[in-house]
Order: sequence, then structure tokens, then C-alpha cells
Amino acid sequence: MKEINIKYDSKGLVPAVIQNSITLDILMLGYMNKEAYRQTIESGVVTFFSRSKNRLWVKGETSNNKLIVDNLYIDCDKDTILVLATPLGPTCHKGPLTCFDDENITNKTFINKLEGVIDSRIEGEYENSYIKKLYRKGVKEIAKKVTEEAGETAISAVTKDGRLIDESADLLFHLVVLLRNQGFTFQEVLDELKSRNISQ
Repeated sequence: MKEINIKYDSKGLVPAVIQNSITLDILMLGYMNKEAYRQTIESGVVTFFSRSKNRLWVKGETSNNKLIVDNLYIDCDKDTILVLATPLGPTCHKGPLTCFDDENITNKTFINKLEGVIDSRIEGEYENSYIKKLYRKGVKEIAKKVTEEAGETAISAVTKDGRLIDESADLLFHLVVLLRNQGFTFQEVLDELKSRNISQ
């Protein structure tokens, strides 16, 4: 990434929209001045200019929930920045993954969000995370869990024990973990289903 001729406002600021590289969720909106923009590029960590603190502010400097820069774009008018980033934890200081309505998401976005959480657990510092522990055991153990959950789902359907939805959720969760382990996304599964529907 290199510096670009940006049109800052009268206060020397430019809005920066932060978007999750994996889920494509809009995480937050902040402002950068020239120094914050330069530091963001050089450090690879999203840095804003805090208007309330009147200083540079690295997102996550206290919570360690930093935003790692994957790519950066300037809009056609050169007065807005879009940053694609990988969050190292919840972006909102109140706990949600984004600073916007965390419940107002589509089912497709939820799967993307789930994949993002799984990836963050695998790559992050959550040593006690169930996902990370399972992932470290390798593909055979993950595949074993998928088989177990599939069996429990089938048994639940046959016995009508009232746990079919719960077991199905467990199955889907572990299937997504397996897909991520193999470098695939759930969207690729949906695309395959769509192609079969069209061809038939």
C-alpha cells in the first residue's frame, strides 16, 4: 500500500469505513488525518485520529481487539477511505462484533460471520477456545466430530427426542469448521447446490 492524494476536510480529516475482510460486515466508522493514515499503512494496524482525545488512536490499543489491515481503497472522489481488515476480537467497545446493529443480519451474512469467528479463534490468541483446540487436533478429529454430529442428528430425527434443531446446529457448526480447515467456505457449498438446481 502506498500513500494516495486524499482530499481531507477543513479539519484535516477523512472518514474511514472499516469492513471485515471475511464476512464483509461493516465494523465501524472512524476518521483519519494524514498522520493516522500514514501510520495505518506503515504499521498494518488501523489507526484513527480521535476527535475527542485529540490524538492518534490505535483501535484496540486498550482491549487488544485491533484491526489488521488487509487492503485499503480510496473512493472515486478521494474523500473517503475503505479499509478491509481482520478484527482480532469484537470491534464494538460494548461487546458486539460490529458497532452497528449486530442482530440485523441475513442468514447468509450470519454464516459468513460464523466463518469469521471460527477463523479469528483459529488464528487468534484464544488458547482455551474449543475451536482452536479442535483445530489443532487436525482434520481427522474434525471429520470425526462431523460424523458424530451427523449420527446424533439422524438419531434425533428417528427417535423424535425434540433435539433435532439443536443437533442440526451442532452438525452445521462442525461442518463449517471442517470446510475452513480444508480452505473452503460455506458459500462454495451453496454455489454448488445452486449449480445443481440450474442443471437439473
